[in-house]
Amino acid sequence: MQEDFLHYIWQHKKVNSNHLQTTQHERLEIVSVGQQNTNSGPDFFNAQLKIAEQLWAGNVEIHIKSSDWFVHNHESDKAYDNVILHVVWEHDTEIFRKNNSIIPTLELKQYIDANVLQNYNKLFAAKNKWINCETDFHEIDEFVLNNWLERIYFERLERKSKTIETLLETSKNNWEAVLFKMLTKNFGLKVNGDSFFSLANSIDFSIIRKLHAKPKSLEALMFGQAGFLDEDIQDVYYLELKKEYEFLNQKFNLNKDQVIPVQFFRLRPQNFPTIRLSQLATLYHTEQHLFSKVIEINTIDGFYKLFSVSTSEFWKSHYTFQKVSKLSQKKITKSFIDLLLINTIIPLKFSYAKSQNEDINETILKLLQQIPSEKNSIISAFNSLKQVSKSALQSQALLQLKEEYCNKNKCLQCAVGNALIIK
Repeated sequence: MQEDFLHYIWQHKKVNSNHLQTTQHERLEIVSVGQQNTNSGPDFFNAQLKIAEQLWAGNVEIHIKSSDWFVHNHESDKAYDNVILHVVWEHDTEIFRKNNSIIPTLELKQYIDANVLQNYNKLFAAKNKWINCETDFHEIDEFVLNNWLERIYFERLERKSKTIETLLETSKNNWEAVLFKMLTKNFGLKVNGDSFFSLANSIDFSIIRKLHAKPKSLEALMFGQAGFLDEDIQDVYYLELKKEYEFLNQKFNLNKDQVIPVQFFRLRPQNFPTIRLSQLATLYHTEQHLFSKVIEINTIDGFYKLFSVSTSEFWKSHYTFQKVSKLSQKKITKSFIDLLLINTIIPLKFSYAKSQNEDINETILKLLQQIPSEKNSIISAFNSLKQVSKSALQSQALLQLKEEYCNKNKCLQCAVGNALIIK
């Protein structure tokens, strides 16, 4: 038995409430359960109860056993002076106020529906399972599940918006600079994300603005900061970039000491950091006011067109500086743009709309529903239980579900867990 379960039972009135009585055999009627308190002090504030014929207003404290009151030293804490009901699973001792009157106690175990208790025990008794509800996940009603996934997707966006707010503070409220940092990080994908982010942090965005009309200068800046121009390579384009970077370094007093080295290990050639940096440089050469366009565009085709850029000419026949490869355009693919939308563009649009007190939730949902579901081990595992992930909306929400609810055993705060407990 967990105290959280008793909180859940009280908050949602999952009791046979027709004939409730205190342990003193006084009739109890719950008018209002009160507001749950997640900080120190009683568990529920401002409850309203009718005990016998008297209407009470005050706080409710919940424990497994009545004696836990003394274990937690509530008898000497003034915060508990206004407790009007002690809700427990098992009543093993009387609790008194300072004037020696008994605090009414409700012993829950005799009032909880047997099926609810059985379902709760089944859910939390699960051992060696990927998630607690994996044997029953397929039973969840589509409407309940879809509504829950939509809700926790926006929880995920809210969490991401906190990161964006931090970036705004460090960027002096410059949304263009924040977009540059987030895009650069996501151009690095998982392998080079941190490295690319450190690279973006090493460049003041005002320099990107000043160089936008010079694609070779942008490439020199990015490759130089990433450490690619420190080698002795006798290639005409490489030497041009190296010379340009030396000029930029002297002009802008650049510093790359904190830039994390990039990696090529286990990357497909199209994801090599050289290719992604060239594409990023091309994007910022092509689009001077990228943030404004990101905010204005609300269609998936609009974003595919905006981000459909290629590398510079040199990289159409190279993947590294040292070796010539078969000629190819190396355009940013739709699948890569989908990742940018999921991880950068949509969170940024959400955060900006929030800062402007605008509601663009429906626009966000429409965009996500047009993006294919992500493919990873977590999504595959959920789909093996119930074919649920049909778009990026579901895949992002399922990641949130696994990370923030399943992994933390927060079944009582989850619509899926709730539905299985009261079925």
